[in-house]
Amino acid sequence: MLIFKIFRADQWADLRAKGETTGASIDVADGYVHFSTAPQAAETAAKHFADEDGLMLLAVETDTLGDDLRWEVSRGEQLFPHLYRVLRMEDVVWAQPLPLKDGVHQFPAGLDEARA
Repeated sequence: MLIFKIFRADQWADLRAKGETTGASIDVADGYVHFSTAPQAAETAAKHFADEDGLMLLAVETDTLGDDLRWEVSRGEQLFPHLYRVLRMEDVVWAQPLPLKDGVHQFPAGLDEARA
């Protein structure tokens, strides 16, 4: 199953340059890297990245994360994936721009396939 992380351009550049990251400031503060499932990703974008352009959507395969991935109750009593280690570049299956059009982030068409 794919899970998703939204990064600002500088965070994406940092991950690519260093090969790993502890995530955004909220990830560092909480002690884990926040992810969303495909159905949760659009709400995450709207809530935490409203009107922000220049974002990147990263996909990570859950099967490769082992026991470092935990599913925990968060927003709306939903289970969200949380990674309790650094995110490594090798974890990223793909990364695509997440453009903003008319105030709404445009998710890739293939994201619907990840929901299955």
